Amino acid sequence: MKHCSIPVSFITIALITGCTTSNSTNNLKPNTDVLYQTTPYNAMLDEVYDGDMTIQELKHYGNIGIGTFNALDGELIGLDGTFYQIKSDGVTYVADDSLKTPFAVVTWFEGDKTAIIDNNMDFAQLTRFIDNLRQTQNIFYGIKIEGIFEYIRTKSAPKQDKPYPPLVAILQNMPEFEFHDVEGTIVGFWLPTYIEGINIPGYHLHFITKNRDSGGHLIECQIQNAKIEIDYTTNFNMILNRNDEFYSADLKKNLKEELEKTEQYQYYSK
Repeated sequence: MKHCSIPVSFITIALITGCTTSNSTNNLKPNTDVLYQTTPYNAMLDEVYDGDMTIQELKHYGNIGIGTFNALDGELIGLDGTFYQIKSDGVTYVADDSLKTPFAVVTWFEGDKTAIIDNNMDFAQLTRFIDNLRQTQNIFYGIKIEGIFEYIRTKSAPKQDKPYPPLVAILQNMPEFEFHDVEGTIVGFWLPTYIEGINIPGYHLHFITKNRDSGGHLIECQIQNAKIEIDYTTNFNMILNRNDEFYSADLKKNLKEELEKTEQYQYYSK
């Protein structure tokens, strides 16, 4: 697989064209200070649920991340270089390299700040705690939380058939899963307000159990004790789809207005 190794000072938008050899091929150290994303989130508001990026290709851009799969076939979570597919029945599989994603966000994670939680904390308290670990509202943050959770609630999108239904309708009817007294890892990102339309401002987090058999898109949690690592990231690289659906998509739809119709609104930064 080949990709563009063009220096980015802030935001770089590139097509998937294959410009230079991958880091794994030329033994170059990956740029660990870049958030890589496949295609604007807004495209999914126009039912663009199929992308060009394979999981094998995605691995060249980061070792942790979140997203989904073509046809919205479950939740994607990357952890320590392995990418998993959490299907709508809650069962988790190691994602086959040939699978493709219409939307994913990944980075080469290097924790810049670590904190320990040793008291009970729900989702709202957790996000306020992480708020205090962030240096500024104007950069990107990778988040990894490993620990023991008294309670976790997640959801996962079911695979869709064409003609694809609107995203909001899917988000409102996703199967949910509950976990009690479970060990696992939360992975995700906090993104600044100005990213709206390109991605979801605020927190977007996925969960996977320690034995990697279940998880999903995080809705609620109750932490018993955990280690939080935050990765400060100051560069952003978007890799656009090349298919007809994306080229003809209406990207002017208001992401916040659409997502406020669902539980997703909770992730917006205050």
